[in-house]
Order: sequence, then C-alpha cells, then structure tokens
Amino acid sequence: MSATFLEAFRQSGSDPSDSNWIGWLKRELALTHLREIRTAIMIGGAVLCVIISMTLQVPQLATSAYMVFFASKENKLLTKITCIGGIFVLTIGIGVTLLLYKFTYGHPELRIPGMAITLFLGMWLSRILVIGPLGFLFGFIVAVSQSVGEAAPSPEYLVRQLLWLWVALTYAITLTVVLNVLFLPDSPKAAAPRPKPKSLLVPDAFHFALKVTFAAMFCYIVYEAIDWSGIHTAFITCTFIALESTEATLYKGTLRFVGCLIGGALALFSIVFLMPHMETIASLVVLVACASAIAGWVATGSERISYAGLQIAFAFFYSVFQGYAPDTDLDNVRDRVVGILFGLIVTGLVFHYIWPERARIEPRTAQQ
Repeated sequence: MSATFLEAFRQSGSDPSDSNWIGWLKRELALTHLREIRTAIMIGGAVLCVIISMTLQVPQLATSAYMVFFASKENKLLTKITCIGGIFVLTIGIGVTLLLYKFTYGHPELRIPGMAITLFLGMWLSRILVIGPLGFLFGFIVAVSQSVGEAAPSPEYLVRQLLWLWVALTYAITLTVVLNVLFLPDSPKAAAPRPKPKSLLVPDAFHFALKVTFAAMFCYIVYEAIDWSGIHTAFITCTFIALESTEATLYKGTLRFVGCLIGGALALFSIVFLMPHMETIASLVVLVACASAIAGWVATGSERISYAGLQIAFAFFYSVFQGYAPDTDLDNVRDRVVGILFGLIVTGLVFHYIWPERARIEPRTAQQ
C-alpha cells in the first residue's frame, strides 16, 4: 500500500470522510470484469486450500487460505514476481530462524533481542531497498517465528512446525500462481515505470525501523507478561500497518481494524449459527466460498479499500480454522480483534509522538 495514498483522495475529491461517503463506497465496490475474475480466483484458491489441507492433513490451514489473498495481484507478471520472491525469502527466513534457535531456544534473554534485531533489520531494508517488501518479509518471518518459541514443548516439535509452515505457505503460493496464470487475463502491454534507486542514506529509515520495532516488541512483552498470547495479532499489526507517514499508517490501521471487525463478525455468525449444523466438508466449502467472495471483492478494489479485504479474509480464516476442522471457540474471535486494536493503538501512539513524519507528495508504488 502506498505511503501517500491519502493524497489520491484529496486530489480526486473522493475522500471517504466526505458527506457522500455512500456514493464513494459504491464507486469503490463497483462491478468490473477483471474484479469478477480476480475474486473468482481467490474463491477457488481458498476452497482448494481447504480441501487439500484437510485431505492431506497439512497444518496451518488458515495461513494457506490467507496466502491466496495476500499473493494474488492485479496482473500475472506481478503475481509471479511476488510469489517467486516470496518463496525465496520464506525459505531463507525459515532457515535463519532454525539456525537462531540453536542458540536462543530456552534462552529468552537471547531470543527476545534476536527478535528485535531481525525485525529492525527487516523494516530498515524495507525502506532502503527497491524490493523493500522482500526485506520486510524476511524480518517479519524470522521475528514471528522466534516469537512462538516459548510455546513449543520441545525443539523437535518446533522444527516440525516451522517446516510444516514452509510447506503450508509454499503450496498455497504455488497454487495462487497457477490459478492466476491460467485464468487471469493478460494485461495490456505498457512501459513499466523504472523504480527509483535507493541508498543506505534514505531519510528517516533508521527512525522508521526503530519505531516499528519498539511498537511490536512492546506489544509482545505486554501480552507475554500478562499470559495472553491469544492477542499475538498485536505484534503482527504493528509490523503490517507501518508506513512512512503517521497519517498513512493510521489510515492503514483503520482499514485493518474495520476489515477484521467484518471478518470477525462473519466468523462469529458462522461459529454460532452455521457450524453446529455442518457435518460434511461440502458445507464447509460453501461457507468458505461465501466468506472469500466478500473478502475477495473488497481486496480487488483500489488501494483505498483493498487492504480491508485482506483483513476480512485474515480475521475469518484465523478465527474459524484452528485445526483440521472448523473451530467453535469464540475466544479466538475475541482475541484476534482485541490484539489488532491493541496493536493499532500502540502503533498510532508511537508514530504520533516519536519522530512523526509528514506524508510526502511524490507517489510511490511499493506495497507491504
């Protein structure tokens, strides 16, 4: 998501804060042929992930289904580049975190500083590299993988879970590439804009990385201290909503919170009223297809609302799937939403009061 996408609202006169916000929302959700196809691809990918993971007993079903939305882009080339780069960085990240666990497992005094250092490095790379999102992904994977170390009963179990995570993500990303290559129409040929070169002296890159690291680690220490690991989405929220300017970060955080409220409401309704009557995988597939249609339609909109669609999918899948069967524990829905709200508040306060940055005027295309 562009760090200055708020400027697009002001220039086009399409700010959702205007009194005619209903008209704005209708335009953002308008029907297009490409949107229909992209939404159908996301629905098909999520359904196939449910069938494959449950049939083959692949862990992390929620993660696999969400990756279909995360990896799907507006054209074939961008999807392939994103997915190939993502698998490469994922493989390196899992390898690095396994190496770090040789020294940090059972030693929180080493593991927590290691989390902070790798997260800082990833966020710093996201600001200084042309392929910044891959730098971000590396730091995020290593930091999040280190954050679950205390919950593992043994090193062997931890290694198995991390390797299964690689499998769950890799097969979902590969499936996404195949579906997009087969069914997404070819985009008109146009000269791609040349990315602006970056350097190690990008203004405020150090401050940006330090702010994100501080916010995320603060959330981690708080929920570990109060023994409420269910709100670990606070840690994820701090890293994913961070953008260059304070205003853009808060708007992206708002999209995340609104999207997760909608996804959580869908999950809550499903758990209370639908899942007690489900007896076959066919009924579950229908439910996933309906929720994916809602999330996919929003996610294929402009960048003014697309991030909310990703969060609808995130909240729904992570609330409904906690194993090889639908989950009926309402605590998961509560914890996800509370964690996101907590992360949003902490990030907002940090970005507002510590080295606040103004939105820049020049447009950028890098996304996280």
